[in-house]
Amino acid sequence: MVTNFLQKYQLQNHQLVLPKKQFITYAVYALIAIAFLHFLLFYPAPASEKPVVVAQVQEEVAAAVSARVNAREQLLPPHPPPHRRDVALGNPQAVEEVPPPPPLPCDYSDGEWVPDARPPLYNGTSCGTIKDGQNCMAHGRPDTGYLYWRWRPRRCDLPAFSPEAFLRWLRNKHLAFVGDSLARNQAESLLCLLASRSPPELVHRDGEENRFRRFAFREFNATVSVFWSPFLVRAAEKAERAGVRHNHVFLDAFDERWMSQLGTLDAAVLSVGHWFLLPGVYHDGGRVVACHDCTDLNRTETDFFGAFRDAVHRTLAEVARRHGGGGGAGEEKVVALTTFSPAHFEGDWDRAGSCPKKRPYRAGENGLGYTESEMRMTVVEAVRAAAGSGSGSGLRFAALDVTALANLRPDGHPGPYMHKDPFGGGEAGDRRVPNDCVHWCMPGPVDTFNEILLQTVLR
Repeated sequence: MVTNFLQKYQLQNHQLVLPKKQFITYAVYALIAIAFLHFLLFYPAPASEKPVVVAQVQEEVAAAVSARVNAREQLLPPHPPPHRRDVALGNPQAVEEVPPPPPLPCDYSDGEWVPDARPPLYNGTSCGTIKDGQNCMAHGRPDTGYLYWRWRPRRCDLPAFSPEAFLRWLRNKHLAFVGDSLARNQAESLLCLLASRSPPELVHRDGEENRFRRFAFREFNATVSVFWSPFLVRAAEKAERAGVRHNHVFLDAFDERWMSQLGTLDAAVLSVGHWFLLPGVYHDGGRVVACHDCTDLNRTETDFFGAFRDAVHRTLAEVARRHGGGGGAGEEKVVALTTFSPAHFEGDWDRAGSCPKKRPYRAGENGLGYTESEMRMTVVEAVRAAAGSGSGSGLRFAALDVTALANLRPDGHPGPYMHKDPFGGGEAGDRRVPNDCVHWCMPGPVDTFNEILLQTVLR
């Protein structure tokens, strides 16, 4: 066939005539090329088989990247181990998942007051346990804007107070408030909040100004007591009418009026601070160790911070010691300390100072003073120390950190309405009258203290 083709092609184009042997050689070369192309197209090499140079480059790049990643991971903190525990000691593969630890407690000290249209749970006429001097509504305070604010922490939530939830926790328990008049203020706030669900019954009263009282919630077999103890430790209080201007405080002796009742308590809220600012002589081991505002006693003046620190630390240590160091199988007892609540006198409290503000401060508008910061930090550090040493004892120590939120509420005090109709029908400012810029109107910002207390006892 090839010969016929060549003969025919020679007749048509004599310029391309090739010798027969030479043409066959070229045809074989062409067939070899076609066969090689067919092999490449229909039998490709595996993807993993790379050219030697390319494979070496890729391996070097991968090694460099791996080295950089390993070096970076060494700078990072190690990953926490999984929450597991062995179920069968003889079989390390038998493990059970353990729930992660509970979230950290909310930091209620960092936040802001925001408007809240919800009305209070009680008012000046619906609650019978409001001390007369804090019943601002009944005494004729004309503005009501101070009632419509709530504290909003920045990094967590503070639910509104639930009387039902608190009474469920309080069932078959005895809760005591111990301290000065601000402890009493907080106790009366709680009683009013709970009375919106279940009215309490006064079952015991003793001392002037109702300093020792006990209330029963019969439906829940629950008790709330109020103990007057403005230094937590034993003290001989000033009696200015009798010419005794200074408090005498004994740091090495405890106030048995409340300390002797520890065995009957399931929870206690301690709140002191303002009485340490008054003139005082502090005793320890039979000698005077500190004296505040003592120029008339011919003694060296010292600040009261050290005495306050000793009183708080020693009290918590004594509570832990008397508890006995063993919690048993029952529910743990709670000891909460409310931090210092600042006053808002514009001027000296005993020289007709007043607190005329009508709305809260904004964040950063009114910073804490040195005294308020030191008093707060003393309580926070004492609670931290007690919690560390009392672990596993059946006692839980906690701080109700209200200093920052209270500092932003100059509008929440009774002011002149510590007395009924203070201006005798005239306008405010017509005459100078005494003001209370320490305690809180009820209802008012002090109710927020008990919102934090509820979350603390439920945690």
